[in-house]
Amino acid sequence: MCSLRPSSSSTISGSSSVAGANKGSTSSSSSSSSSNGSSDVDDDIVAMTWYTGWHGDDFPPSNMSWSKYSVATYAFATTTPDVNTLSLEASDEQLLPEFVSAAQQNGVKAMLTIGGWSGSQYFSTNVATAANRTAFVNAVMGLVSQYNLDGIDFDWEYPGKQGLGCNTISGDDSQNFLSFLQALRAAPGGQNLTISAAVGLAPFQGPDSAPMTNVSAFADVLDFIEMMNYDVWGSWDTTVGPNSPLNDTCAQAQDQQGSAVSGVKAWTDAGFPANQIVLGVASYGHSFQVPQSDALASGSNTLAAYPQFDASQQPLGDSWDSVAPAGYDQCGNYTSGGPSGIFDFWGLVQGGFLTNNGTAASGIDFRYDNCSQTPYVYNPNTGVMVSYDDAQSFAAKGQFINSAGLKGFAMWEAGGDFNDILLDSITNAIGMEEVGC
Repeated sequence: MCSLRPSSSSTISGSSSVAGANKGSTSSSSSSSSSNGSSDVDDDIVAMTWYTGWHGDDFPPSNMSWSKYSVATYAFATTTPDVNTLSLEASDEQLLPEFVSAAQQNGVKAMLTIGGWSGSQYFSTNVATAANRTAFVNAVMGLVSQYNLDGIDFDWEYPGKQGLGCNTISGDDSQNFLSFLQALRAAPGGQNLTISAAVGLAPFQGPDSAPMTNVSAFADVLDFIEMMNYDVWGSWDTTVGPNSPLNDTCAQAQDQQGSAVSGVKAWTDAGFPANQIVLGVASYGHSFQVPQSDALASGSNTLAAYPQFDASQQPLGDSWDSVAPAGYDQCGNYTSGGPSGIFDFWGLVQGGFLTNNGTAASGIDFRYDNCSQTPYVYNPNTGVMVSYDDAQSFAAKGQFINSAGLKGFAMWEAGGDFNDILLDSITNAIGMEEVGC
């Protein structure tokens, strides 16, 4: 496998101020853990992305910029009521081998992500007892063997905390998850796997329904975590806010809903080493219907910060978005349907918000928030505002990865970029160079 490391001109420190104007600061421990993973924690950068099988027709594995990644993970296998079985769509069974082959031919680790928002329903029962953990280990290792995987990524949303709405949950979820990971490491072949977990901005929830204050044991069995610093704000809120804020400690109290800065501080304060934290970054944004009277700051032509929006009119996103029909979800709850409103970065170009170089198009209003390091675009003709990420915000996150001593980045998703504008920005900011091929 190839390795990606900071160039000799890049400086990584374990504790530093955060990149970006109006920045706050956080202290982050970067001490090595006693990881039992496939390799010792070192200065190799994790340049990671999720590849979504459901976009495989439009974005086949051959479209991946393989030379710019060290790890790629396929989304998703999902949990089932049968602890012995993990589910893949029929199309995944054909596309996953193609993905694995392409990754490995290019020196990139090929992983599979288990779970996701709608695929985490049975994690809790699957790890609840020693017998179930043994069976679940066997199920996971069966997939590893069947598809020749280099690693497994667990995206349990969320241990001890409801996600989808009908997930089985228990106050013992986090401890049981740790016991399962320890069993997976101890299984034949487990020592050779790269094992990671996609996590929220707060540490795993404990039996008291509060974030655990000591998660250091997880660092002994996980190679790294991907901290999902996105969907922090969206259509479920009452105002437009940053999808993927770098910082919120510089925002007003009512606008502090989490960020890379606060998330890294929470995990390192709970004993997880900074150099095993991979920052999750987003190649997409959320759209909102905002009347022009609310979109502009009072008495000016400047876009307002955190404006109100019309929640009854969710805009349609890019061509990967669709209007879901009304009906019942997998939990049996009635939903009114409608679009997600998500615009991938390429979709903002396609939709006329951005030019081919990723900057605001003519006739589109633009604002860049220096606290959260977030760009916003607004079409005054349609009233659609989008909170997203651009080359500038990705560069700021790359600089933060260096200054905070983090392990690297993981982008959701590979197919969301446009001409590698975002990918090139963050890798250049980190100062990555390819070694060891």
